[in-house]
Amino acid sequence: MADYKCENVKPYDESKGKKEQVEQMFDAIADNYDPMNRLMSLGNDKAWRREAIDSLKGVAPKRILDVATGTGDLAIMANERLRPDSVVGIDISEGMLNVGRKKIADMGLDGVIELRVGDSTALEFADGSFDAVTVAFGVRNFESLAKGLSEMCRVLRPGGVAAILELSEPSNWFFKLGYKFYTKVVIPVFAKLLSKDTQAYVYLPQSIEAFPQGEEMKALLKDCGFSDVKVRTFTFGTCSFYYAKK
Repeated sequence: MADYKCENVKPYDESKGKKEQVEQMFDAIADNYDPMNRLMSLGNDKAWRREAIDSLKGVAPKRILDVATGTGDLAIMANERLRPDSVVGIDISEGMLNVGRKKIADMGLDGVIELRVGDSTALEFADGSFDAVTVAFGVRNFESLAKGLSEMCRVLRPGGVAAILELSEPSNWFFKLGYKFYTKVVIPVFAKLLSKDTQAYVYLPQSIEAFPQGEEMKALLKDCGFSDVKVRTFTFGTCSFYYAKK
């Protein structure tokens, strides 16, 4: 499969690989990740997650894997809205997972939702282990996009579903102009106020710009083993949702 530009976009100008740099970045911003998410998306990220989770209600998944789970927001929402038997969240950043584990413990859900360290491009689960796999705003951080998506397909049972949210650029020129100003001027100002690692929020628009969108992403999902893929966009095209069946 082809290489993708997003795989070469890295948070820091270092000799380390993308995976190591992404882990370093998220460990650095973990404490402020949730408030920055709310601020950057103007609160829309919760609605986007809700749309993704509700798309799975027809599947009624009992076993859910949340890839690149971060602080566990999508895993928590999946448990609340779908009531599965189990939810497992994996992420490469121990710092992010620790924030998520505290949230889960405070909600009394540590016996239901498990967060563990894991590599999205080499999932430590058997074939067909899950009814649904989810990921929110994490696939553009994969060191190998094709490997990560193929692994998500592998661990799904036949007929299982992947629900993928990713940030995207609007196609409409007017909204795209506003989006460019917001991501390259406004967000860095927020980052200076709230984050210890402003480079993470320089990386953000760069990684979004380099990520395959729409039909290109749809074709990649099919190449990775998914047979039925649907695409929707939210909030003027700033977020894309991919629903893919195995």
